[in-house]
Amino acid sequence: MNFSSDNVTPICPEILAAIAAESDASALPYGADDKSQKLDAAFSELFGRDVSVVPVATGTAANVIGLSGLVSPFGGVVCHHHAHINVTESTGVAFYGGGAKLLGIDGPSAKIEADALDAYLTNHVSNGMHSVDPECVAITQSTEFGTVYSVDEIQAIGSVCQKHNMRLFMDGARFANAVAALDCHPSEITWKAGVDVLSFGATKNGALAVDAIILFDPELRRKTEQNRKRGGHLFSKHRYLAAQLLAYLEDDLWLRNARHANTAAQALAKSLSTMGAKPAFVPQGNELFIHMTNALAEKLRDAGIVFRPWPSLGPDAYRFVCAWNSPIELIEALPETVGQ
Repeated sequence: MNFSSDNVTPICPEILAAIAAESDASALPYGADDKSQKLDAAFSELFGRDVSVVPVATGTAANVIGLSGLVSPFGGVVCHHHAHINVTESTGVAFYGGGAKLLGIDGPSAKIEADALDAYLTNHVSNGMHSVDPECVAITQSTEFGTVYSVDEIQAIGSVCQKHNMRLFMDGARFANAVAALDCHPSEITWKAGVDVLSFGATKNGALAVDAIILFDPELRRKTEQNRKRGGHLFSKHRYLAAQLLAYLEDDLWLRNARHANTAAQALAKSLSTMGAKPAFVPQGNELFIHMTNALAEKLRDAGIVFRPWPSLGPDAYRFVCAWNSPIELIEALPETVGQ
């Protein structure tokens, strides 16, 4: 079993079928096709309000292009030090933002806390043209450590952003896992809480290669689409991205896949705990961060279990990621498999 990432998984059958179905006929390019024209309505129904949808092929593109409409070339994006945009997306925000700078702050379990954010913004001293002044806040849902912001936590952050006239961006590479964990309507942790732009992940949850930039402010569309084109992310055959997203939403496939991944992660946490491992954080989504001995790690590897060390949390820390197709029965039998 491979728990190194949810990127190692195959395409789920429903999405693969949708891609194949688009190979029967020709269609207009660059998003002028019938499938692409349905995206706004499909996501507007999902979120309960009118939204604009800009699809791209990667999560990094969704994040950095989505953020580009919220910050000026001279401004700053406040994010957690462990944020994906800060740690593993190179200088993408600066590139697409024309020089915009990331401003990292601390918080437990990769979460920004509303009070700490308020204090940071209140205490910021601007030196005018000599400064990088905060213009936007970015949070990740679910977080880089597998934890999930509650509805109240996001609403509190949104209120702080409103108080300080800040835009709010959400990296939702694993947004589906967060919604499944919270069992809430997606609107409750997005536009109703003050989120301006969401990167809506699909690639990690069963798609081939697509994430959607969801714009809750339609006036951002033109700039976002211009940055997508300028950065080389406007596909000529955009219908294949749209087909994936429409299949992803149909019959709540996005939530069903996420619920399975979360359930698998809970089962894996229980199995690893039985073997003596200890969670670094209370598992909520589909990622687990585990402390365990070298001996247990070797036993798992010898049994064919693939996972990654996570030295930022200590020499005995490891990450396990479950996915839409993780075999729950095999996970539950893991202690017997490794002879614990």
